[in-house]
Amino acid sequence: MSELPSTWTLPHTARSVSTARRLAQAAVAGWGMNDDAADSVLLVVSELVTNAVEHALPPLTLHLGRPDEDGTMTIAVTDGGPATETGAWISTCTPDEHGRGTSIIDFIATNHGTTTNTNTNTTTHWATLPTT
Repeated sequence: MSELPSTWTLPHTARSVSTARRLAQAAVAGWGMNDDAADSVLLVVSELVTNAVEHALPPLTLHLGRPDEDGTMTIAVTDGGPATETGAWISTCTPDEHGRGTSIIDFIATNHGTTTNTNTNTTTHWATLPTT
């Protein structure tokens, strides 16, 4: 198994979505994950990072938990909590072009949720996925 880092702080920009996918792709390849599981990881990473960029304040941190013995892993994105304004991308979309992220994560993840840390004023959105 690879010893690649599994936590990255990313700029709070739309470009971070593709950066996060590349980082996640390198990590799951290093962990030897099968293609179907890897595709699910990349999709959930994209959804969580996109939501952080569009709906939350900086900072933006991506964490990939190493696959566990039970055949699952956790993906977490931490941000600075809800934004007060609509993100640049979503303000240009029609309603049928956005709003499916949670449904996608519901379908793919075995569990997901949100935790808020009032000491650091951050919010973490996480999802647990099967790796086999």
